[in-house]
Amino acid sequence: MKYEKELKKAFSISIPVLMGYIVLGFAFGLLLTSFNYAWYLAPIMSIFIYAGALQFVAINFFNAKAGLVDIAIASWFVNIRQSFYGLSLLKRFKNSGKLKPFLIFGLTDETYALLTTIKDDESLSKKHYYLFLGLLNQLYWIIGCTSGALVGSYVEFDTAGLEFSLTALFVVLCIEQYKSLKNIYPFLIGALSSIFALIFIPSDKMLIVSIIIALIMMFFFRKRIEK
Repeated sequence: MKYEKELKKAFSISIPVLMGYIVLGFAFGLLLTSFNYAWYLAPIMSIFIYAGALQFVAINFFNAKAGLVDIAIASWFVNIRQSFYGLSLLKRFKNSGKLKPFLIFGLTDETYALLTTIKDDESLSKKHYYLFLGLLNQLYWIIGCTSGALVGSYVEFDTAGLEFSLTALFVVLCIEQYKSLKNIYPFLIGALSSIFALIFIPSDKMLIVSIIIALIMMFFFRKRIEK
């Protein structure tokens, strides 16, 4: 195989993602079928959406029969962080040619973490190494989601509390972000905005309102946050 070295390297460093995506994807598949959705929606969503947090959120949107505008706005806010990931990798992806669209599409939190924490091997074809890393990570997610959906279609599970897996994912990401930033203000703003929206705003609008409030407060306290 022409790019065997790049594939082996990508697989070796993606093993932690493999362990996480299989488990979390399995949970998503079980949750999806527990709401009586067809199992094949899991691989379809994993191929064309490929956004763990958004896929979990999408289930709640479907059940609440949310409007397209609400779904679009919430989806944009949930995944807006990916835009900043992409900006920081413009130089790396500069010479990727035809592979660039997929590299952008496959830039998840975990893939970004690997790309920014593990030093590149100069002996590798970087664009193909990045390609294999993105493909493998998405493959792990597809396998996890599809497996969970298939099992959930034939075996009854008590999925009570399973939706908390998404909350757990965000808690872990939040902790990692705090370790990196060492700045408590953004997290206090997020918490206070969420509590306010939870108490005073209807549940179907709570997410959007809390994000808007948090953004306004972030701009208002911008100088203090930057310090």
